[in-house]
Amino acid sequence: MLRKAVPSDLLALKAVRSSVVENMLSDPTKVTDDDYDWYVANPGVAVWEENGDVVGFSAADPRNGNIWALFVAPGFERNGIGSILLAEACACLKVAGIGRAWLTTDPNTRAEKFYRAAGWEHVGEKDNELLFERSL
Repeated sequence: MLRKAVPSDLLALKAVRSSVVENMLSDPTKVTDDDYDWYVANPGVAVWEENGDVVGFSAADPRNGNIWALFVAPGFERNGIGSILLAEACACLKVAGIGRAWLTTDPNTRAEKFYRAAGWEHVGEKDNELLFERSL
């Protein structure tokens, strides 16, 4: 079930984020509790719930058009959850008046293939990651 994140989801978001085997967070200090708090308090975070557990989430930043996060827990991939969460993140940005969204991901990952298949255009590199953009 898709729903907006609430503050009590914070630990579940962190658990999903740290459970992925690709695009691992090499420096956990780069993503702070304040980052999560801001996203949950603002309109950009959606979660996917299965049997009462958060198994995926997306975070969109309507201030700058960035999709900050899109993660699905192991065992729940390839069920359409990522596509639903990506569509929700894009919808959030579009409602905020963003015409073109951007995101970054590690090269040679399932995420890279996922974004390419979803119509995202590789436009360069940012902070040693691939930079993708897409019109909304």
